[in-house]
Amino acid sequence: MSSDNGRTSSYTKFYIIFQIIGLTLIFYVYNWIVQYRGGFSVTEPKIIFNWHPLLMTIAFIYLFANSILHYRTFQNNTKQKLKKQHAFIHCCILILIVVAVFAAFVSHQYATPPIPNLYSLHSWLGVVTITMFLSQLIIGFWCFLYPGVATRHRATLAPYHVFFGIAIFILAVATAVLGVCEKIIFSLDKQYKLLPTEGVLGNILGILCVFYCLLVVYMVTKPEFKRNPRQEYENLLK
Repeated sequence: MSSDNGRTSSYTKFYIIFQIIGLTLIFYVYNWIVQYRGGFSVTEPKIIFNWHPLLMTIAFIYLFANSILHYRTFQNNTKQKLKKQHAFIHCCILILIVVAVFAAFVSHQYATPPIPNLYSLHSWLGVVTITMFLSQLIIGFWCFLYPGVATRHRATLAPYHVFFGIAIFILAVATAVLGVCEKIIFSLDKQYKLLPTEGVLGNILGILCVFYCLLVVYMVTKPEFKRNPRQEYENLLK
């Protein structure tokens, strides 16, 4: 019993750090946009784009990380309840992604002159990440929530579901870091090498994203944070 309590206490400490860093990321992205990028708008093309980094940070980094850790964080909930909550978080992520992508395309289309879409490495990785996320979402709904799927199929797919969830999160963070770098370079141009405040803030955001990613991967792969070696898969299977 003391071992379980120690494991829970250790996880709680990491979870608090995880939440602080995640909320800090959202705050600094918001602060960056308000202070240096003109804030938010639903009518001005240049500023409409600013919804994209904020919503993607909330959806693909903060909420997605919480969904990955959901089964470890709320282990005392029933498995059916955990699955429904996990699916609900992913539906919220999907809505935010749709709005964020729409904001990017609209701002590019109505800019003067119009800005081409999907030419940068950031956008290509974004397409790959979103495609993988949608595939994971559809397969997850069919396999783990649809009542007619046999348990043996769930047992086969569960390890891949967990693996690709982590892989998608890593890709999302890599895409976000590239996006911040791209935006800073385009906005500051030659001033970037002089390390202005906005440039420093962008660099710090990138480092925070990477550290956040490492922390999440550590928490989700650490065996001691499981109730037992098969806890993660059992939560998904039943």
